[in-house]
Amino acid sequence: MSTTKPVPMASAAVHPAPPRRLTGRLKIVLAVLLVAQFMLAVDFSILNVALPEIGDDLGFSLANLQWVATAFALSAAGFTLFFGRVGDLIGHKRIFLGSLTLLGLASLAGGLAPTPEILLVARVAQGLATAAATPVGLALLTTSFPEGPLRQKALGLNGALMSAGFTTGAVLGGTLTDLLSWRWAFFINVPVALAVLLVAPTVITESRPALRPRIDLPGALAVTLGLFGIVYGLTQAGEHGWTHPVALTALLAGAVLLVVFYLVERKAAQPLVPLHVLKKRTVAWGNVLGLLAFVTETSLVYLLTLYMQKTLGFSALTAGLSFGVLGLGTVAGGVVASKVIARTSTVAVLVGGGLLQAVFTAVLLFLGDTPASMGLLLPATFLGGVGNMLVIVGFMVTATTGLPDHEQGLATGLASMSQQVGIAMGTPIMSAIVTAATAGAVSAGAILHGVTVAVAANAVLVLAGALIAAVILRTRRDRTRV
Repeated sequence: MSTTKPVPMASAAVHPAPPRRLTGRLKIVLAVLLVAQFMLAVDFSILNVALPEIGDDLGFSLANLQWVATAFALSAAGFTLFFGRVGDLIGHKRIFLGSLTLLGLASLAGGLAPTPEILLVARVAQGLATAAATPVGLALLTTSFPEGPLRQKALGLNGALMSAGFTTGAVLGGTLTDLLSWRWAFFINVPVALAVLLVAPTVITESRPALRPRIDLPGALAVTLGLFGIVYGLTQAGEHGWTHPVALTALLAGAVLLVVFYLVERKAAQPLVPLHVLKKRTVAWGNVLGLLAFVTETSLVYLLTLYMQKTLGFSALTAGLSFGVLGLGTVAGGVVASKVIARTSTVAVLVGGGLLQAVFTAVLLFLGDTPASMGLLLPATFLGGVGNMLVIVGFMVTATTGLPDHEQGLATGLASMSQQVGIAMGTPIMSAIVTAATAGAVSAGAILHGVTVAVAANAVLVLAGALIAAVILRTRRDRTRV
């Protein structure tokens, strides 16, 4: 009989050998987490089409209307890393259930809001709920499924629904606003959150460290305010241009605070982000690739919306429905990603997916000023969506591999931060490029020129990501496979 003592686990209980196939319970766990992540992704874009209706109904001024989106983006991006680490300390399941409760209540309040002030408070609460639920939901996913094919499959499906949720939000927001009211863009979250809250407690198991370290409050404050500054500065740059004093001040303050955060983490006894994690090549560069993936694809939705409405003259609903093709591409990419990784490698998927996305983004440079260009746009967005999702799944696998369960909340917090900051950054960056290229002109031809310049910049960013993966993340095993 063996006398070897078991190694203490960081989770609440010692688990048996990990399953090699999806059991009935794991299928339910996967479904619950995927539904939650899909709902969170939808919230990023569901109100975009409805903004004019909200402004007319509640009396928002034109200048303040953008805060409906900005208030959400600032909260979601600024607090993601903090809540991901809090989940590591007090339990992922507990934070997950609490955040979905907050999301349901905030959505109900937003749908019933009688004034702009109450609506903005509801959007901030939705952003905070998203900042908490996204990283801990991913942490529950990575701790429920062991490294290898099962986790890759789960992350592939998660990435597919997450990206599809962003495009679905545009379609759903337009449909609900046209058929019912903009308020239903809020109300739709309530039954979904309630359903998840009824099922999740019975199937999801808690995980938390055996010893609970103290929260690194100076580090949390520095990184949160730093991200606030960066995201707010980018939104102001997209609206007013890169030389606007408010944009420059916010960007500079955000950058300084992020440097302060790094210095704090170097000296903290129990840092919010241990530097040994950031020094892992897969974590650091994986998140760079994730940031680029979300910057490029979500901003492309903005550019093509601008093109279809301002150059082709399509309605908001028609433009939104066309993104269903992009959504199908992302779902297809998410479904095949795990199989491609199993047959090749994660780096091969990052490079191949990036090249596929870059090529079909560059194809959009040939768009014209007639509706016949939709024959080019639709297949290009489908195939580009496949490539983008391959990159996203590759990034998720890369950024969360090789870390113990008690650091998965940190890893998924960093990954979620890359996702949400990328979503928040993409549109302002591309908007600023369009504004500079059009020089204030608003004709159909000028908009087409501005979009074309921004699409070229978008394709260059995608190509840069593929190059980073090929040069920096390539391992010895990858070289032997060539």
